Amino acid sequence: MSALACEPEQEERWGVLDGLPGDAMMWVLILSELVAFGLLLGGFVVTRALNPVVFAVGQAMLDSRLAAVNTAVLVTSGWAAARAAASARHASTGSARRWLGLAMLLGAVFIAVKLTEYGGEIAAGAGMETSPFFTLYFLLTGFHLLHVLLGIVILAVVGRSATANGVETGTAFWHIVDLVWIVMFPVLYLVG
Repeated sequence: MSALACEPEQEERWGVLDGLPGDAMMWVLILSELVAFGLLLGGFVVTRALNPVVFAVGQAMLDSRLAAVNTAVLVTSGWAAARAAASARHASTGSARRWLGLAMLLGAVFIAVKLTEYGGEIAAGAGMETSPFFTLYFLLTGFHLLHVLLGIVILAVVGRSATANGVETGTAFWHIVDLVWIVMFPVLYLVG
């Protein structure tokens, strides 16, 4: 027997990422996405400070009620995702899949509400080139919408096997999508 065969398997170590739920590479992606959203939000805040009247007019055109509904939908989907992770940790594959299904369904509701909101804004004459407010608004919310769609795909993929590590990896991404929206909502819709 070789000396290597006697040694216990070594897990790959990532230092600061050790101990986080799910796969460490997902956390690398999450951190890079947080930087991207942070830069976009920072650009939004700085541009608002330079153009307060333009931003006040743009913000007044938004439907904060639909955005509030979407906030509740996404937070609820995050709760469902957390339940899926707990179920997967307890080896309850069926339960984990059902909770993931609810999280994905709520993600689809978020997308439908956001597209409805976009339709109203476009009908009112708002577009990417209307003002700096709407340029940044559509970039931020569109980028986030793509992440919701990607999150639904990730949850569907990890739901196939519903292993604890897979579900934790997928739900970690989903929770970051929730967190980003929770920060974006007041910045875009409420703070003037």
